[in-house]
Parts: sequence; structure tokens; C-alpha cells
Amino acid sequence: MPVISPEKLIGLQRKAEEVRNICILAHVDHGKTSLTDGLIATNGIISPKLAGKIRYLDSRPDEQLRGITMESSAISLYFSIMRRTEHDASPVQKEYLINLIDSPGHIDFSSEVSTASRLCDGALVLVDAVEGVCSQTVTVLRQTWIEHMKPLLVINKMDRLITELRMSPAEAYNHLTKLLEQVNAVIGSFFQGERMEEDLQWRERVEERVAAAAAKEQERSERKASKMTEGSVTEDSESTATGTAGEFEEKDDVDLYFAPEKHNVIFSSATDGWAFTVRQFAHLYEKKLGVKRSVLEKVLWGDYYLEPKTKKVLGSKHLKGRALKPMFVQLVLDNIWAVYEATTGGNKGKGDPATVEKITKSLSLSIPPHILRSRDSRAILTTLFSAWLPLSTAVLVSVIEHLPAPAAAQASRLPALIETSPGAKHVDQSLRNAVSGFKSSPSDPVVAYVSKMVAIPASELPHNKRRGGGTMTGEEARDLARKKRAEIEKARAAEGEATNGLQGLTEAVGEANLEDAPERSEPEIIENVDPEHLIGFARIYSGVLSVGDSVYVLTPKFSPANPHSKPEPQRVVVTGLYLMMGRGLEALESVPAGVVFGIAGLEGHILKSGTLCSQLEGGINLAGISMGAPPIVRVALEPVNPGDLEKMISGMRLLEQSDPCAQYEVLESGEHVILTAGELHLERCLKDLRERFARCEIQAGEPIVPYRESIVNAAEMTPPKDKDLPRGTVISTTTSKQITVRLRVWPLPPTVVDFLEKRVDLIRQLYSRQKAEAEGTLSADDSVDGELEQDDADELGATTGGLLSLVDFKDNLRTAFAEDKTHSDLWTDAVECIAAFGPRRVGPNILVDRTKTGACQKFLRESTEAGHLDPQTDTTGQEPKTTLTAQDFSDKISYAFQLATAQGPLCHEPVQGIAVFLEEVTVAESSDDEATSREQLGRLTGEIIKTVRDSIRQGFLDWSPRLLLAMYSCEIQASTEVLGRVYAVITRRRGRIISESLKEGTPFFTILSLLPVAESFGFSDEIRKRTSGAASPQLVFQGFEMLDEDPFWVPFTEDELEDLGEMADRENVAKRYMDGVRVRKGLQVKGRRGRDAEKQKTLKR
Repeated sequence: MPVISPEKLIGLQRKAEEVRNICILAHVDHGKTSLTDGLIATNGIISPKLAGKIRYLDSRPDEQLRGITMESSAISLYFSIMRRTEHDASPVQKEYLINLIDSPGHIDFSSEVSTASRLCDGALVLVDAVEGVCSQTVTVLRQTWIEHMKPLLVINKMDRLITELRMSPAEAYNHLTKLLEQVNAVIGSFFQGERMEEDLQWRERVEERVAAAAAKEQERSERKASKMTEGSVTEDSESTATGTAGEFEEKDDVDLYFAPEKHNVIFSSATDGWAFTVRQFAHLYEKKLGVKRSVLEKVLWGDYYLEPKTKKVLGSKHLKGRALKPMFVQLVLDNIWAVYEATTGGNKGKGDPATVEKITKSLSLSIPPHILRSRDSRAILTTLFSAWLPLSTAVLVSVIEHLPAPAAAQASRLPALIETSPGAKHVDQSLRNAVSGFKSSPSDPVVAYVSKMVAIPASELPHNKRRGGGTMTGEEARDLARKKRAEIEKARAAEGEATNGLQGLTEAVGEANLEDAPERSEPEIIENVDPEHLIGFARIYSGVLSVGDSVYVLTPKFSPANPHSKPEPQRVVVTGLYLMMGRGLEALESVPAGVVFGIAGLEGHILKSGTLCSQLEGGINLAGISMGAPPIVRVALEPVNPGDLEKMISGMRLLEQSDPCAQYEVLESGEHVILTAGELHLERCLKDLRERFARCEIQAGEPIVPYRESIVNAAEMTPPKDKDLPRGTVISTTTSKQITVRLRVWPLPPTVVDFLEKRVDLIRQLYSRQKAEAEGTLSADDSVDGELEQDDADELGATTGGLLSLVDFKDNLRTAFAEDKTHSDLWTDAVECIAAFGPRRVGPNILVDRTKTGACQKFLRESTEAGHLDPQTDTTGQEPKTTLTAQDFSDKISYAFQLATAQGPLCHEPVQGIAVFLEEVTVAESSDDEATSREQLGRLTGEIIKTVRDSIRQGFLDWSPRLLLAMYSCEIQASTEVLGRVYAVITRRRGRIISESLKEGTPFFTILSLLPVAESFGFSDEIRKRTSGAASPQLVFQGFEMLDEDPFWVPFTEDELEDLGEMADRENVAKRYMDGVRVRKGLQVKGRRGRDAEKQKTLKR
């Protein structure tokens, strides 16, 4: 096919009905990029022979080397089709523009999938015919569900059923049926979960309205003690409840599922270049069988059979014991299997040229004679299939006919996305209508979403290179020839001058000053550097955006409720617009609504994602919802040459902007740390830093793995340090002997810890409300569910466990405490006495104030309750207090609690699952009579913070301490031959097998296991080496799990001393982890010196 000019593609952007924005989503190695190659070949960009091999959109060298996609890439494709406007009308050519985005399938780059899906209206979801539904398959299906995208299912690698599993057509049909059921089961689980949530919300609304009606009835009955009024009000309340109940409608889920007869399933083999839908075969057999095409489309898949004699279609009930093949097997799969056997030999191992000739004649296909004479059976196979069932035709026709155009997609998708955006109630109605109604005139407001920033070398920008791809005109060729001749003549002249003036050149070199050499060579080095420019990867939803336009950049934290809050959005001028063409860019003057494009001029204004809007008041924030898992792997970086520190810092900032998942931060110790999603993602980031962004040698330290510290009530523990006090109780006095604090540390029940971890969002909102009340910006009548909390929730994005009111939160927390039957008296009224959560005021640790005088404020207090007054002043205007009380140190004790839980005593990692009971705070009178209470408070602040912090740590160590390890959920697909090797690697790295299941109809096992993040580095490479590439793991962060081993354990019973000896021959894994973190942080490590000194006696001299 001839190369399509960019002008042709740019012209099609104006025809919104002929535009499709799609992305390709799948698990890793399921054939996304190979399928994309087949589609790109239709536009003449690459040769059809190289499709599936060249991996055109994998433009990075490491992508080509590893054979996986790491960055989402976009390309615009042209496709034309002959279509009839009416049944009897002659076909007319229609042209379409397909904006295609290829996304990664590896779990480390799942953030790239999120950025791609928001820009598109439809998705091609690929599933390997052999491997079936994998972990990332479920993830991408959930992404299409959340983004309200319409998906098409592509069952790829159908050739593996023939060449690898050597299935018969009937066995393949049964396998495909089960595969389709697996995918539909995933979709059904999403639908069921959503319906249950909607039903719960509907019931809550009904209860609220009934309660409101009952309240009104009571008010009216009090005002008018009339029976008739009461009766009418009762009828009103009943009708209100009935009307509310009638609003709930059951949704039909029939259209959600994949079924070949609905034309939303494509069967393909991207490597062999073929694909088909049921509709294509219905068209082929329409005249041959004499059955209407519409009927054939419905019966070609399913339990339908063809009567051989009468050519009638029979259902399974009418078989009457006859062994007939399903129509899909007889009419579709048998023919495909026959082509493979005739060309590659199938199970026989050798093809049959006579059968190939017979097939080509029966299908009326013309294959070049030199191909038929070729000894390469795959060349014959791919040529035959490309003529019979071309890949691009099946895929692109399905995309055009079954995926929506931008106008239809925005009308169905955008209202729901706007409702979930921050401050949705304050969005301007004109903007809502423009986005949902697809307003595309220059006078309409502009709304565009920037999903990520892409780093492009300056040499790749359109204005810095000559346009490639098209044929040059005669004038361009002559100009180029003149320039080449001039360059050759100059080179020859310079060569002659150099030969004649060799002596002068020698003298010049001898007279040269060495000190001037660096100054002369420095500009040459600067000229060779190819700087990186950040281009926004965007989609415009309404209006027209042109070069030179000025728009507002709305950050992900922007809310239209407070449009001028800091950081206030800034206006930027669009300096360039680009058509994304895979490895290249084409310059644009303007882009209309519904187009995926690149935009320049946002560098320094957008960190990762953002929204462009032509107005600030009432703007829409489409970037306010966080997507993807947070990065878990931290690595400290430093330049090899200390002089390159500024280069490294600027490079890391540039990397943070260009990578959707990478984060850069500076620790308190001064270390420059990069956070990545996994080991492979870390490798890519380091490569980009060294070669593109920083351009200096950088060395990475050991990965910084997060841990958590906790305590348990173990069966065997060392005796309490103070035998006169209960375990965990500490009495401490400040240095000045003026303040005495008694507190008790106790482990929290696991149910309470789980509950608090899921309600971080609500705890943060409660703290925001208290802070606003203290500053006077929130009235006492505002409730927890008010506008402030809603804005905070919007700012946080999607919540983990949903929002609760303060009353419900306290009730649920009491229920969680009540499940601890063993120490129920300890948790009595604990909820009412909670003074703080920690660390960072939202963690799963609580500070409970059990002092008689109430030293600390209640955290879970109602907004109508009066808080503490400033202890140093009085509202009546009296003189300042001369004595200090425990209430004066309320905020200091809370701050000490935050410090103690943020850095635990084991290795200064965050603490989880402890309750600190503040039992008594005694303040003695100062001996210094001249000092005022204010002066005493300033002197005692540091003392009490240090005392309380150390007391909590001391009480923590009175129990049996534990480390919580960050854990990966690991999924591996492996055959029976390598199963034992996979188990050996997992066990050696302290992993734990959760489940093992055999995929029916295949020789592959799916192994699910848990693996510590600390042991995961190098795990993927080791698995691939041990299994010779037959298995590859997918690692997903699962959370934290307790390592049931005391890091301070030493043998002390007679049996333990007899078995292990005084030196404890068994390795203490928890101590090894703890000591590793302490060494990295520069903390003291208590080790044993000369442990094996006695063994030196046996050494030879």
C-alpha cells in the first residue's frame, strides 16, 4: 500500500464522525505490538513482511532488546472501506482516521496503561489463546470498566493451538468457549460489584428520605395537634418512600459480555498475519449455503449444527444422536487447520503443494508463482492468509463499526467522569455541555486532558529535521543534489589545502597554548549535546486549540470550588502542536475536538498530568483522579563525579515529569532518592538518566525497601523490665524533674488495624476539619460530611473503603474493638478517649487519653463540642496563668506520639498496630518563682517531647517486637517440565506458595505466591535463567505481612540451648533485615565480635 501523506491524516481530523481513538491493552507477551505492526503495514510505513518482527512502536533500544513495550506510543492510521449508504445503492468509499495507542503489558508499567486509556474511547483487549486470562488481563479489563470504554476482545495467537498444543478443531473450539467464559466472568464480577454498591446507596437514600419525612411529620404534629394533618403527612411520607423506591431500576447486563455473534470478538494470529470475525465467514457462506447472512451470523458460534443433506441449521435438541460438528468447527476452524496442514505440514511436518493449489482455487485467491515455488513454508502461509483473511481488514472494520466516534463516546463517558472529578458541583454548566455535547467550533470553550509528558530529543522535533516518508519533488531533488556537490567540492578543497599547508599546520600546532584547549573544545561538546524537550500527550474534548492560544493549566489538585487557591493555575501559551506518528512528529497548526495530539509549551507547568481549560472559574479537572499503584522501590542515587550533582538533580526532575510513575525526593539525610514501580522500571529509569536526562555517570545504591514495626503478645517473652508495673507501662520524669508521665503501650487488635488502614481518607478529613475550626475558617455547625470534607476527598482521589460519617466511623471502630473478647475491659470507652492517630496523624496507631483531668483533646469529638481554650489566655481578659497544668502540654504529647510512631525503636521505620494509653501527667511547681508560666513552657517543651517519645519506645520494647515485610503477589505460568525449578527459586527467596492450578486444556500451571520485596531483586532474571525462559513472573505489590520472629530472640530455655547452643546457630532473619536497615541509616548495630575465633586453632600453619 502506498505511503499516506501527513496532509491526508490532518485533513481527516476535521471529520469527527470518521475518527476513532483506540488503545491496545493486554497482558505482557500477548501480542499487542505485533498486532500493531500488522495495522501499521496497511499504511505503507513498514513492509508487510516485517510486520510482527520490526516492532515499529517499540522505539527505545531496550524495548527492542528485551522484546517488551515499556512506554505507550501513539500513531495515526488511514483506512478506507467501500460502504453502501442504502441496501440497493452502489458502494461509496469512506475514509477513516484511527488514532491508535499501543500500551505496555508489564506490571511495572501499568501507569502507562492508565494514561493511554483516559485518552481513548475504545479498546482492543488481547488475550493469548493458550495462556488465557492472566493478572494483567483482569487489570486492563477493570481499566476499561472504570473509564467507561467500549472494548473489543481479540483472541490472539490462535496458531499456538495448532503448532504447540496440536489440538484438533473440535478441541480448539471447546478451549475457546471456556476462554470466552473466563473473560465474561471477569466482566460479570465488575457488573455485580457495581450493582451491589448502587443498591446500597439507593437504600441509604430511601432511609434518609423516610427519616426526613418522619421528622417533618413530627414537626407538623407538634404545631397542629390534628388527626387529619397527621394522616395526610403519613400519606406523604409513604408516597415519598414509595416514589424513592421506584427510582431504582435494574440494569440489563446483556450488552456487556463478549460473544462472537455480537461481532465484538476477533480471532487472530498477529505473527501469521490473519484475523477474522464471524461476520466475514457468514459473508463467505451466504451464497454457498443459501442461508441469509443475518441468520448465519447468529448460528456460526454456539451449539448449532449443519444438516449435511438438507443444508438446514439444527439446534442441539434436534441432533437425535448424530455426531455432527458444530458449525464453527465445520465451516471455520476446519478450513484454517487445513491451510496450516497444507503449508507448514501441521502434525505431519511437511506441506502439500497440491492441497495449497486446491485451496487457492476454491477461495479464488491469486498467489505469485515465486511464492508457491518457495521452500519457506511460512512465506506461503502468510501470503495465503493475507490474501484470504487479512489482519487489518478484520480488526479495523470491527473498530469502525463497533467502537464509537468521539462525539458518541463523550456523550456517554464524560458525564460520569465529570461527576467523579474534584468539586464537580462547581463546574460551569457551559463547560459540561461543551464537553458532553462535543462542541467543536472555534468559539466554544477549550477543554483538553494531558495524560503524561513525553521527553523528545530536540533533533526529533519537526522543525529540526527534514520530513521523511514521502517522495521528493524534482525541484527538491535538484536542490539536494546541488548541496551535496557543493559539500563534496568544499571537502576536496579543504583536503588540498591541508596537503599543501602541512608545514604551516605543524607550526600552528607547535605555537598553540595548551591552556586555551579546553576553552576551544567546550563549545564543540555543547553543540553535540541533544537536549530533551517535554511534549504533552493530550486529548482535546471541546473547542479548537491552535498554536499561539493561551489556556489555563489546571493541576490535579485544582478544584473549581476554590479556583484561586494556591498553587493558583497559570496561563500558558501553546508553542507547538504535533500529530503523533510513533517514532516521529508532524507539525500542526490547530487541532479540533476529539483528536489525540502532542502539545509543546507546558514544560515547567505540568508535572505528570493536568487539564487545559480556556477559563478558570468553573473549570473541569479531569486529572484529579489518581490512577495506578504507587511506586514501592526506592533507590538512592549519586553521581560518580561529585561535580555532576547539579546535572543529576536536573535530570531526575526531568525524569519525574516524563515518567508517569517515577517520583523524585530528597530525604532528611540529604540522599537523592528515586521511587519506581519495580526492578525493570528502575533499570529503565537509570538508563534514561545516564543517557538522556542527566548525561553523566550515576551509581545507584542498594534498593531501599520499606518495613513496618509492630508488637505482639507472644507466648514466650522476656519478663517486664519493671516487675512492679504491668507489661508495657513506663513512668518517666523529665530532666528538670518537673513533669512525670505515666503511659502504657499495648498491641492493637488486628481488626482495628485493618479498619484504620482502610479509613485513612476519613481520618485525614477529620483532622482537616479540626484544623479549620482552630483557625476559625469552619463554623461549629458544619458537619463531617460537609463541603470541606468532600473537597478533601476529591483531592485525595479514589478512596479505599468509601466515606463514612463521624457517627458511623465511631460505631464501626467500637465494633472492631468489641471483637477482641480477651481484653474487652481494656478497650471500654477507648473510642471516646482517642486523642490522636499516628504517624502523620492518619496511621494505624492510636493515642488514648486515660488521664483523670483530660490532658489531651478528644480527636473524635463532635463539631459542636467546645475545644480547649488557650491555656495562657482567658476570654474574660484576666491576667495570664501563673501555673502550668497537664493541658498545656496537649499538643507536645501528641507531637511526641507522632515522632515515636514515625520512627520505631527497631530500625526507625514507621510503627503499626500499637495503642498508647496516657494514664497520668503530673506537673510539679517550679522552684524558680520569678519565671512566668510562658517561660517555663518554652523550656519544658523539648523535655516533655523527648521524654514521651522515649517512653513510648521503651514500652514498645517491653513486648515481643516484630517486623512487617513489604510483600509482592507473584503470578507465574509454567509448564510441568519447569515447575520444580520455579518452586525451588521461590522457596530459596523465602516465598510462600498460595495456590497452584492447571489451566484446563493446556500443559500450563498458574502459580500464585507471596514474595518479600526485599528478596525480589534479581528474582525475574533467576526464574528466566533456571527455566530457560519458559517462565516469567508478574509481581504486584500486595501490602505488608508480619514476619513472626523476634529480632532480639536468643536461646534461653534448656532445650533451645541444647539444640542451638549459646551462639544460636539458626539465622535470625528478622535481625538480619533490621541490622541491614540500621546500617543503611547509620544507626548503631549490636554485633558479636570474634564469634568463630576458636576455629582458628584448627587452621593449618
